Amino acid sequence: MTKICAAFNMTLDGICDHTTGIADQELHQHYADLLRTSDTILYGRITYQLMEYWKNLVKEPSGVKEMDDFAIVMDKIPKLVFSKTLKEIDWESAKLSDKGLQDKVEELKQQIGKNILVGSRSLIIQLLNLDLIDELQLSIHPIIETKGLEFFENINVRKDLKLIKTKVFKSGVVTLYYEIKREY
Repeated sequence: MTKICAAFNMTLDGICDHTTGIADQELHQHYADLLRTSDTILYGRITYQLMEYWKNLVKEPSGVKEMDDFAIVMDKIPKLVFSKTLKEIDWESAKLSDKGLQDKVEELKQQIGKNILVGSRSLIIQLLNLDLIDELQLSIHPIIETKGLEFFENINVRKDLKLIKTKVFKSGVVTLYYEIKREY
């Protein structure tokens, strides 16, 4: 079975605004490597539209190597978008899901292949509540933001986690890799 892996950035106080964090060369490389080891990444509409920034960077490189390299990897990975409002998508490597989130993820889990990433906060929360995430990778940035969107808001089911790995970056960002414990 394919593993469903949620990967996200947040501040020390749990804020996950995309404008908060340390987006340096090392972090871009980390996420580029993660994308290379995955078959697909799942997005909701809002995060997908934010990520379209990288599509444009492939067409018009910034001149910043780590950003341009990440853009190429992001452009290539297949993206599956869950949206009730988008009717079409113009990114060649993206498509709208033909099923609801739970049905599609259960179908993907039955396939053989690399990890399926989840890169949208809203999808991560829904999938945690549905018990469909196998691994949670949180990159914690050494910032106390105090305001903004809280990552773990609306989790309605207790989750016990097992720390399986850590990765420390020069910037002070720490990525914690957790396996979701299941009772069965």
